[in-house]
Amino acid sequence: MRHRLWGLLGLLGLALALTFPKSTLYVEGNGKRHLLKVEVADTPERWAQGLMFRERLGEDEGMVFLFPEPTAGGFWMKNTLIPLDMIFADASGLVTHVHSDAIVEDETPIDGGRDVKFVLEINTGLAKRLGISAGAQMRSDQIEKTSAIWSCSVE
Repeated sequence: MRHRLWGLLGLLGLALALTFPKSTLYVEGNGKRHLLKVEVADTPERWAQGLMFRERLGEDEGMVFLFPEPTAGGFWMKNTLIPLDMIFADASGLVTHVHSDAIVEDETPIDGGRDVKFVLEINTGLAKRLGISAGAQMRSDQIEKTSAIWSCSVE
């Protein structure tokens, strides 16, 4: 999805200096909950920009892509300078797929599967260190309380 949007935005000449809202996200792996500081990509323009052209990402930082409806869109690493793990989750926050070690600037589409509502991008290797794999759980104030696996107020 991001690759299609990027082409359209590039043609329109939109600036790459978008700002992103900030939030927190909990992810549970290895029986422990981990807190991450995330930037929120919640519009087509923000989806298209993502982490492109960034030179670093803090250890406990990431970007979460929020889609209004579950989708089957693919991601790519064009103009992305940081190697990433991509964590795909459904509407309840259940991790359905983890793509580890996405290659910097690679234009090969990365398929997250069907019914993806959230995609979390973090530094490569962090998913493994935190024990995040299919079946793990994510929670934030962005995940609807009615569909969440567990309450966000629990730390």
